Formats: sequence, structure tokens, C-alpha cells
Amino acid sequence: MKLIYFAWVRERIGKEQEDVDLPENIQTVSDLLNWLKQQGEEYENALQHPDVIRVAINHEHVSHDETIIGAQEIALFPPMTGG
Repeated sequence: MKLIYFAWVRERIGKEQEDVDLPENIQTVSDLLNWLKQQGEEYENALQHPDVIRVAINHEHVSHDETIIGAQEIALFPPMTGG
């Protein structure tokens, strides 16, 4: 599965994207965010408040209870502000 990071999420993790093989028990966006937080200090720093992280699966915005099963690409980005 391809993970893509945007804005300060990318800056804190230190990479734009990566391919990951997830454990079978990771089935929702929330599961993914919690699993990522355990992958190192940079992930923990970027995802310390997972409830504010916005997520898109295959280019479609989703909620944190959405399943990631079958997803090819998941994008993580911080909240957006208008102006």
C-alpha cells in the first residue's frame, strides 16, 4: 500500500511517500494512524493528534472509521484552512 504525506505531516515524518506492508489487523484509517505512531519518533511526532489528520483513500476523503482494505493509496494531511 502506498502512503503519501503532505505539508507538515510530510515534514515531520521526513518523507513524501512510502510503500508499506500492513499487519492483517490494521483494517481502518484509525488503525493505520495508531500503527504508524508506533513506527518511530518522527511518526509519533507527526501523528500525536491523529483526530486532526485528514485522510484520502484512492483520492477520496474519508472518515477515520473507513476501511482501508483494498486501498491502493492513502494520503495523510493536516487540516486545511481557507483564506
